[in-house]
Amino acid sequence: MRLLRGPVGIDRPDDADVPSDEHSDHSDHSADRADASAARAGQVGRAPAETRSREEYYVALRAAEATERAGPAAQSEPAARSKPFARWEETADQARWMWSEYQRRWPPSERPPIDRSKDSPGSWHGDGNRLLERPVNERIEAECDRIAEREKRITPALRAVESQDPHRRLVGLDHCRKERDRIKEKVYDNMKALVISADEALSIVPDAIRYTLQYEEEARYTRGVRADITQLRDQGFKLEKFTNYWSDDQYKGINSQWIDLDTGRRFEVQFHTRISYEAKQLTHGAYERLRSEPKPDEFEQMVLEAFQRKVTAEVPVPPGAAAIFDYSKRGTDAR
Repeated sequence: MRLLRGPVGIDRPDDADVPSDEHSDHSDHSADRADASAARAGQVGRAPAETRSREEYYVALRAAEATERAGPAAQSEPAARSKPFARWEETADQARWMWSEYQRRWPPSERPPIDRSKDSPGSWHGDGNRLLERPVNERIEAECDRIAEREKRITPALRAVESQDPHRRLVGLDHCRKERDRIKEKVYDNMKALVISADEALSIVPDAIRYTLQYEEEARYTRGVRADITQLRDQGFKLEKFTNYWSDDQYKGINSQWIDLDTGRRFEVQFHTRISYEAKQLTHGAYERLRSEPKPDEFEQMVLEAFQRKVTAEVPVPPGAAAIFDYSKRGTDAR
């Protein structure tokens, strides 16, 4: 796998939930409501002159709608807290439209299907020329069974960490185990890139088991990440790698790799805000296409990377998040 700059070299949860398009028509409905409000105002008395720009007006209107939908508890929050979310909703709607235009220009159906007619029995054939013969495929299948058993031990520990802070939660837990085909793709790529055995290639797959902690309030993010690192260690896990992507232009968040000392199994924990997680979901299709076989041509690659940068540029960076240091066995500890 060729590592492109930004999130192409980042291991994300692959079976991401696609964000809903429920807000895609808000502008039309908002305009209708605005017109109706103006008509009612004319019946009672002269409405005050509107001094805001159209963009400022719709941002304020959508922020008020979001607060109303959230209920009385959210309405008591400071108005400033809702502004980034209102702006982000506009960005998310635009990103969904941009992605639909990309898919219209490059329909997935036009990519050639995989020809498995000559595959030997018991082998596995993935995208492009990825091929694992039966003995290797059977070993990986057996290891996938063991991964499923180890996940049953690790997930309750992550649940225990989650319970310590009501201001963040585990998201995407239904997909905490990577699909077998995706594991096999990574094993094949590791074998070819590093010239190692299948067992060695499988042992360095960092996210066969993976979790995402999402912090609801950006102001709590940095302190929360540091506290959760301590709690994960208290659960008996060893921090192996900690990479801060908050300064990246195509992906925002923190990815970390851990080792369960009881089993030696690696797993991944990502740390996100609500907005950075949704941005990852919105750009997931682009990430997948950039790493797929056959590779996109130069123009399509440019479009996909530009799309990722456009979405990522609108993700607010939590206070202090960019200063959380990277960590590896050869570097400094996360603090």
